[in-house]
Amino acid sequence: MVKRDDGNGASTDIMVVPVGTVDNEVAVELAAALAEVFNCRVERGERLTLPARALNHARGQYLSSAILAVLQQNKPGNVSHVLGVTDCDLYLPPLNFAFGEADHKGGVAVISVTRLREEFYGHPGNDQLFRRRIITEGVHEVGHVLGLEHCPDPHCVMHFSNTLADTDRKGTDFCANCRKELRYLACFTP
Repeated sequence: MVKRDDGNGASTDIMVVPVGTVDNEVAVELAAALAEVFNCRVERGERLTLPARALNHARGQYLSSAILAVLQQNKPGNVSHVLGVTDCDLYLPPLNFAFGEADHKGGVAVISVTRLREEFYGHPGNDQLFRRRIITEGVHEVGHVLGLEHCPDPHCVMHFSNTLADTDRKGTDFCANCRKELRYLACFTP
């Protein structure tokens, strides 16, 4: 993992930041999973408030790029990458909704857990599946922050998820090509 040093010798590779009312356990579990997947230092940041300007009242959804802007503004100098996690429904034009969004240049990303719950679709809850989906989407967005594009392999974590079936099929693993690209970017050590 590429590290940025602030001159004080302390650095964090990825900071997971709860945004809005998302459950603390989600952020803690996601941070632990990202540390394992990317073999790097991951910390949990202070909770941020959802920006009021991000809410589209007509849609009942939050514009993900507005949340990215707040994450960028609040990104500590000793942190390389920030992943926000929220429990509000996100959208990103022209899409009807978004599981997440990333800004590679800014080093920030956000995921929403709202549509990852079975209950959102009127089905009984499944905590194990919910947690797996959170990790999958978190790894996917961090992959974008690190410089990866969408992958054509439907089983690679970097494949675009248009539906939950896509998320469930791909899981949390990188394909050989994306893993190689991460090594090339000097961002990943297995």
